[in-house]
Amino acid sequence: MTTDLYCVMGNPVEHSKSPWIHARFAQLTGQKLQYGKRLVPLGGFAQAVREFRAEGGKGCNVTVPFKFESPALATQLTPRAQLAQASNTLRFDGDAVLGDNTDGVGLVNDIRGNAGVDLAGRDLLLAGAGGAAAGVLGPLIEVRPRRIVIANRTLSRAVELIERHAALAQQHGVELAAIEPAQVRGAFDIVINATASSLSGGGIPIPATALKPGALACDLMYGPAAQGFVDWAREHGATPRDGLGMLVEQAAEAFLVWRGVHPPAAQVLAELRATLP
Repeated sequence: MTTDLYCVMGNPVEHSKSPWIHARFAQLTGQKLQYGKRLVPLGGFAQAVREFRAEGGKGCNVTVPFKFESPALATQLTPRAQLAQASNTLRFDGDAVLGDNTDGVGLVNDIRGNAGVDLAGRDLLLAGAGGAAAGVLGPLIEVRPRRIVIANRTLSRAVELIERHAALAQQHGVELAAIEPAQVRGAFDIVINATASSLSGGGIPIPATALKPGALACDLMYGPAAQGFVDWAREHGATPRDGLGMLVEQAAEAFLVWRGVHPPAAQVLAELRATLP
């Protein structure tokens, strides 16, 4: 059996946990593969993908800042990648390239499976309207919360995101609304921080009054980048959750796209958490 090649491409990429995660997935599922990480120069993403394919690469994960460039390299996009207008997973099948976005299903699987929180019929506040929010909104709609309010400093971006997802929301009976953070009123069952505030140290982008007592408050970042949000949520009576579970679950979905096998994500998440400070 040959060893298939996979990697994660990004800039920066040194911090990535993906090689460890996918190596563990391969061990647990008996898949023969090698997974590395590649630092891609800005402006060099398409060339890096061509070179990796020429080396026999079977697929790659795509991280910041190349997720928006990734769809242009695909010959076919999944519906969720089309909606997000971004792709974090590429699969190479001869001349064909499948582009997918596994971020949203990763988040949903983590919230429902690992955190044990049902999303159906709930009120959600999604902070941010950039690439991270675009990647998760479609799968969030598909699990039928009652409503999703998108709060973003640039209101027009939130409105555009809602317009792109309006048909899907109507299909699933989900109410969508776009507001600026200062306009947040009422409290929510689930609050998701999809802004870059965790990376930039820019503070919490929404008021604490948005948190119902015991609400689930998720940051899509993990580790030190998420600590401020996690502390804030805990201080205001919410149940905090960082993005490590989403990271593992989106990787599991990518593994399924590549290998046709769904690895034991919950086990790998527990093992990964045990390795971190």
